[in-house]
Amino acid sequence: ILKTLVAQVDVLETMTPLQFLSFRDRLDSASGFQSAGFRAIEAMLGSRESSALEAQPEGSNARRTIEEAQSATSVWDSFLGYLAERGHPVPAESTVPDERVQDVLIAAYREDADAGLVAERLVDLDEGIQEWRYRHVKMVERTIGTKRGTGGSSGVEYLRGTLFRPAFPDLWEIRSRL
Repeated sequence: ILKTLVAQVDVLETMTPLQFLSFRDRLDSASGFQSAGFRAIEAMLGSRESSALEAQPEGSNARRTIEEAQSATSVWDSFLGYLAERGHPVPAESTVPDERVQDVLIAAYREDADAGLVAERLVDLDEGIQEWRYRHVKMVERTIGTKRGTGGSSGVEYLRGTLFRPAFPDLWEIRSRL
């Protein structure tokens, strides 16, 4: 799904900046910055930023969607629970990144093929989100340069700040230790 989503950027990149600007003002406040769906996905991946709620009106379905996603167990915490259920000694409380968790992940990769496969699917997901973010940044640079974002953000500068922030940093940290 993420590969299909990322490929859609190719279509947008066929437009010149002037073509994009011809309808940009009609986007009004339509932006990923304000997208309840995208903010809910971020929350499911572990992001619990209060700014995700600020673009949504109090009591709106969109705000409720984000609040519910932020209060639910994240994908990462669910994965750690899965590892614990399989007998891996996951620390009760951890920070991200956490060397103790990384040690558990390395052991899981080496001793539990199924857990290793699940971990790799999380890496696929994380890589897909990062690829989407990168392509989004480049598309914005290409079409509007450094103008403000439609959602009121700083535009490309805000988007650049989201790059290289993996959802599952522990899975990336262990690559050189496997």
